[in-house]
Amino acid sequence: MDGAVTRDGCPVDLYALLPATGEPALIHAAVPPGAEILDLGCGAGRLTHPLIELGHPVTAVDNSAGMLAHVRGPAAVLTTVLADIETLDLDRRFPAVLLASHLLNTPDDRLRGRLLAACRRHLAADGRVLIQWLPPAWFDRVFADMRAVTGRIGGIEVTDTPLSHDGTVLQAVCTYRAEDGGAWSHRFATRRLSRADLHAALAGAGLRFERHLDAGRHWLTATV
Repeated sequence: MDGAVTRDGCPVDLYALLPATGEPALIHAAVPPGAEILDLGCGAGRLTHPLIELGHPVTAVDNSAGMLAHVRGPAAVLTTVLADIETLDLDRRFPAVLLASHLLNTPDDRLRGRLLAACRRHLAADGRVLIQWLPPAWFDRVFADMRAVTGRIGGIEVTDTPLSHDGTVLQAVCTYRAEDGGAWSHRFATRRLSRADLHAALAGAGLRFERHLDAGRHWLTATV
């Protein structure tokens, strides 16, 4: 890895290695066939690329030129946009807007509102926002034992180590180890949102909860 990182400290080369783990099929099943998708915070294309393969034109947005350099596809089905999500205004609407990577759980309430407002601003009247979040039950399990958990994403070993919490915001470190010996750690903070918090945040952006997409309730949809 060459050490390039985004403004918020994400390692570009590492994110280019991380594969999707079933999310594209979940998204594909929740939107009309061939629907164009606005992928907000696309990173290095972890979801963008398989969604294109599933037949969806994608407009991929990220605030890192390094990340966007890894997002590739035919011009007929891929548009890349270098921009911050919260200030994005493409002056067009999409049938599907994607907000992945648990961005909803930011500890910054104002930023959360601006992220959701960007989703609403770009959503067609009959469209759907697809949101990935960490549900309350996830936080409750972590708060109960505060133990490190190790798993894998493709060939990358991922360890989440909780550091502290105040009952609402969790401070933790995520460590990635690649098969070639490369390693990287990132400290992060994430906020527990109750169901009421979720519904209030959506309503504040002119959205309403529709349904959960998976058994673990890590994905949900919202409409106008």
